[in-house]
Amino acid sequence: MLSNLVERLNYLGRSESWIEGRLMKNNETIPETNSFAEGQGEMPGPNWEQIPLLASESVEAYNTWRAARLEGELAHLPLPSGRKPSKKLLNDRSKIEKIYPADLLDCLQKDTTWLRSYGWSRPPGSRRVFYWRQSDAISVSPGKIKAVGRSEQRIQGMLLSLTNASRNDHALPPVTRTLPQAELLHRAPICIAAKAAGDVPQELTGRSETGKPLQGSHEHVHINPLDLDADGHLDHILVWTTSSLGAKTQAAIRGMRKTFTKGSAEPLRLALAAAGDFQSLTMLIDEYGRDQGQRIARLTEPTSTWQSVTPFVPPRYIKVRGKNSLKGQIRSELSTRGFPKPVSVIILAPLTEGQSPASERGTSEENATTIWNHFRHFKLTRQRGPQPPTTCGFAIRLEFQHPVPGPIGIGYGSHFGLGLFEHCGNGEG
Repeated sequence: MLSNLVERLNYLGRSESWIEGRLMKNNETIPETNSFAEGQGEMPGPNWEQIPLLASESVEAYNTWRAARLEGELAHLPLPSGRKPSKKLLNDRSKIEKIYPADLLDCLQKDTTWLRSYGWSRPPGSRRVFYWRQSDAISVSPGKIKAVGRSEQRIQGMLLSLTNASRNDHALPPVTRTLPQAELLHRAPICIAAKAAGDVPQELTGRSETGKPLQGSHEHVHINPLDLDADGHLDHILVWTTSSLGAKTQAAIRGMRKTFTKGSAEPLRLALAAAGDFQSLTMLIDEYGRDQGQRIARLTEPTSTWQSVTPFVPPRYIKVRGKNSLKGQIRSELSTRGFPKPVSVIILAPLTEGQSPASERGTSEENATTIWNHFRHFKLTRQRGPQPPTTCGFAIRLEFQHPVPGPIGIGYGSHFGLGLFEHCGNGEG
């Protein structure tokens, strides 16, 4: 690890001090020094050149210099004798004192912005030291950068954190904007993959080489914005497929740094929080020690009873009966994604005529109304792409004979966060 770190160092100290380093072996002879500080009147001879470098002053030399400078600068702003100095006089003296750092350590901590604001062309407390080096000590040629290869291993999912510059969680997009946030985010990895490799993986685009939508078990990426801390705002994004994510897709997702949201002038920041199989993601703990993996476990671990997290939007017009009825479309969507037939499909909200909410297990009229009031605020139409046949989203409960693993995402917009299910709490884990 130390060898890798040393080889990847590109500068030491100040950013203009470029270096190339490596870890020496135990039996390796230390190379002869090819440079040294200039002595008093010393000149090594031909094939040597002199270069100036910055070094810090001694503590005593800096303190003496600072005292002399301040004495000269403050001479025209003397403190009055026998009476209290005015506030303006004290402020003027303080402004001058700020130009000269209090001590040598303070000098070393000043950045370029501070130096420029006070008109310094060279850091205070520094001096130039001349070194001699051999003329051929440095060879000018393109640097050899050691490529850092990433694993070709395919993984189940990747989790991205979503933050803003102010670190105010309530400034993040609300959960009702799940669909537009996922649709907007989807464009970024496609652009990154196109620039990096020229070709974009089909699992990112969801289309074949001829541009036609992929048919089958929906093996292209699902982008699920999540609210892991349950505050009503999206804070993470889970990217997964029904099969696995390839190396090119992983690289494109890792390359994402920002996205945007409605009503915000500044972009939202993206960072990779975790990657691997779903079991690994369930162990995620945030910087405050909170268990964020618990919510992911409710989306991925096997259970026999599942309930809607985001509205299910039918992909086709709803008929009264048959395969295009509401329940028929739900069963069909589950089948195309490889799930077994559910024992029952329960419509929790909105309630239809003749449906009694009290008759459904674990469902009350008050609970159904709460779900509907929440779901009806979700945005259910894509900005770019086909429009849904209906703009009504449904809350669903699914019951299977045996526990089945998630994630379960079905219906219109399921690749962009709609139609997502989680553990209901009544099924067997």
